[in-house]
Amino acid sequence: MKILCIGRNYADHAAELKNEVPKEPVVFGKPDSAILQKGRDFYLPDFSQDVHHELEVVIKMSKMGKHVAPKFAHKYFTQVTVGIDFTARDLQSELKSKGLPWEKAKGFDGSAVIGEFFELEELGGDIQNLNIRLEVNGVTRQEGNTSQMIFPVDVLISHLSTYYTWRHGDLLFTGTPAGVGKVETGDILSGYINDKKAFEVAVK
Repeated sequence: MKILCIGRNYADHAAELKNEVPKEPVVFGKPDSAILQKGRDFYLPDFSQDVHHELEVVIKMSKMGKHVAPKFAHKYFTQVTVGIDFTARDLQSELKSKGLPWEKAKGFDGSAVIGEFFELEELGGDIQNLNIRLEVNGVTRQEGNTSQMIFPVDVLISHLSTYYTWRHGDLLFTGTPAGVGKVETGDILSGYINDKKAFEVAVK
């Protein structure tokens, strides 16, 4: 199983980090060891003092695909959820300033929270009209709608299939809306998709 992720896919998030709006998808990956096992707490790593939450819609691929045309991309998944792409922002900034790859800031152990999956039909059937929300200690910190994506899900699936063969069970993190921020010890993070609770994670 592989985890492919998209950066800067919401214009408001690109703006808050003072990044340019991309002309094509910004792609990176996480190893499967990044997945935070269900029921486990997230432990802040000792190599970072500035870990940020990034709420994202996560797609689970349901079959193999290569060179998938956008008009057929919807046939390659049925289940979606929300998750968190934890990012060691200080480490990422340091690596970027040196022109180095920044996978270490994104792919460390426990950096991928994946919520309970729902059938897309159960959520209304339109992948580009899903409301997502992250609450931190009961207060909304991030929210958005998938209609705000720069690159829609079907375009992402197609684009990535040019470079990678999709396989059953692969995961696609589709980018985060504005509102990312630092997490602290004791925080409780709760993720929702169309008001359905998908996960709750404690920060230690």
